[in-house]
Amino acid sequence: MNTVIGIIIGLLVLMLLVVAHEAGHFIAARRNGVKVNEFGIGFPPKMLTWVKNQEYLKWKKVPKNARRKGSKPKKWVRLKRKDWEKPQKNLIFSLNWLPIGGFCSMDGESDADTKKGTFGAASFWKKTKILFAGVAMNWLVAFIILTVLAFVGMPHFMDEQFTIESDSEISAALVYADEIVEGSPADQAEMKAGDRIVDGIDSETNVATTINSTSDLNKFNAAHAGKKVAYHILRDNQVLSVEPTLNGADAEYLLGITMRQEGQTLYRSTWSAPIVGAVTTIQLTGETFRGLWNLVWDLGSGVVSQFSPDGDVREQGREAIGNAGDSVSGPVGIVGVLFPAITETGPINLAFLAAIISISLACMNVLPIPALDGGRWFLIALYRIRGKKLTKETEEKIVTRAFIVLLILIALITVLDVVKLF
Repeated sequence: MNTVIGIIIGLLVLMLLVVAHEAGHFIAARRNGVKVNEFGIGFPPKMLTWVKNQEYLKWKKVPKNARRKGSKPKKWVRLKRKDWEKPQKNLIFSLNWLPIGGFCSMDGESDADTKKGTFGAASFWKKTKILFAGVAMNWLVAFIILTVLAFVGMPHFMDEQFTIESDSEISAALVYADEIVEGSPADQAEMKAGDRIVDGIDSETNVATTINSTSDLNKFNAAHAGKKVAYHILRDNQVLSVEPTLNGADAEYLLGITMRQEGQTLYRSTWSAPIVGAVTTIQLTGETFRGLWNLVWDLGSGVVSQFSPDGDVREQGREAIGNAGDSVSGPVGIVGVLFPAITETGPINLAFLAAIISISLACMNVLPIPALDGGRWFLIALYRIRGKKLTKETEEKIVTRAFIVLLILIALITVLDVVKLF
């Protein structure tokens, strides 16, 4: 049941993020004089459809002092099913059955269109604003989510994640020793199951490191492998000190405990919440582009290495390809696995995941892939620089082929997702 709820939440979150992206295009198009034929939530087949009322538009043109009292018509009217496929003069708003995103259908979307009010007739600068407005909207959504999280409690999933220490209140998780390995450093120091580990102390410098999570304890132990350390532990409401000597870095374990964490470490800000939200958005954007670069590099170098006569090089290449496959998740992995798992951890982590996906949508659409916003802009800009006309046929051919490649890639990733599931 929890998995089903997670899948439903995942679909809704992805749809809302795509709709926000398309809303960016919609707002920019309207502000820059480009007619929008239809704005849809979800993808067809259609479920419900409304059209801007022509009588309302006429009424708006009447001066306020000349309007009859009570004469205001409805702004939107339901469009009859028999008229769904007929061209309409005014904006259509539709709700559709497939909850996999949304769309903004503009008039004359080819760069070659010249009719007034079409996308093609807009200036290059206006086209730039329209194409990248969706990207800007996704970054804006991420900024808003992360600002709210900074105020109510921001989880930390990155090393050096930004905070302003003077305006950060830490709500720490509790870390417990769950089991003690017999004969281990922890056992020799007389640690017991149920001990809560408060902090770790470097015995040479006497510098204490607060243990706010199991990750903190792992990092502390790794930094002091083979050394004598001290831990403050809480046992039966008493603070005690134990001083084990950790095993070396090549040992099976360093301390010799299994850990249990209760709660989650969250960082709360007040006046600095918008700053934290903005900088975290930038940090996550950088991490996303770095991940995309590593993916392309692993995949490219892995494929090239398969032509090497050296068996070791080919094996390293297969590992690189495997790393690339493991780092990619498609619709099945995101909706069917990631969202159900994150949903169970609570709304804060779910909101953080939504911000990450929103940033990922922005970063992907910046890339010069013809089927995406950045690619369409790159194509238009390239033909302008070359001084050549981008015909409708050429544009459709390039975009269609790129879109087919993109669909094939999504299908392959989906197959990999299914393989991982089973």
